[in-house]
Amino acid sequence: MTRKELIENIARKRSFLCVGLDSDPLKLPTSILDTAVSPAQAMLNFNKAIVDATAPYCVAYKPNTAFYEALGAEGWKVLAQTIEYIRKNHPDQFIIADAKRGDIGNTSALYARAFFENMNVDALTVAPYMGSDSVKPFLGHDGKWVILLALTSNPGSKDFQFLATINTEGCNARLFEDVLSTAQEWGSNDEMMFVVGATQGEMFADIRRVAPEHFLLVPGVGAQGGDLATVCRHGMTPDCGLLVNSSRGIIFASKGEDFADAAAKAAQALASEMDGMLNTYSKI
Repeated sequence: MTRKELIENIARKRSFLCVGLDSDPLKLPTSILDTAVSPAQAMLNFNKAIVDATAPYCVAYKPNTAFYEALGAEGWKVLAQTIEYIRKNHPDQFIIADAKRGDIGNTSALYARAFFENMNVDALTVAPYMGSDSVKPFLGHDGKWVILLALTSNPGSKDFQFLATINTEGCNARLFEDVLSTAQEWGSNDEMMFVVGATQGEMFADIRRVAPEHFLLVPGVGAQGGDLATVCRHGMTPDCGLLVNSSRGIIFASKGEDFADAAAKAAQALASEMDGMLNTYSKI
């Protein structure tokens, strides 16, 4: 999916919501578990129901591969089947594999092939720690995106990401700012996004000073306590520039038989709030 297509979809749906398909097999509703022949089948049935219920209110889905890897080969099959189901039934959705890959060049090239060609996702989260030769193999795939970790939402982000550095211009900076500025030399805003956690709040103003035009994938709204209004006030661009993810707050809004309806209501409420943010801060 191109940047233009993504922006057009956001404008059409008046939403920049990404639903995280973190379908923990230990948290699936009893009604799903009781009617499935295996945990893998239960996960797939759950995903299909969640996707059908929330698709009108979101523009993207983000399965975190760990929840699928935990089930071994069957879990990988479910991941592929989930992506295929979205492609067939909701083809306007932007699909992100949250796998946080990144290794030496030849390994990264194979990771890129696995996710972009075999899994057919639109985007992949990538870790920048090993530098340019670990990131560049993910770039240059037509219509595909690298989403580079920059400033994350977890408490441990302060261990390294805020370390004081001297940037290429000889000025004081922080490590996450170096990541943002250096990575823009590798990929344009048509093929690279950055992960910035919603829990970082007003730090979005600093992010936008360094990366004013790139899309940001923003986890941490909902269960992690990130505030959508703060994110939009400091981080939204004229063409939106944000994909805000909510996982547990939507997919596990209810553990009863009404889990899909509850997910739809949670997604709709968040999308309605996003519509107001678009009216206030964007031009689309």
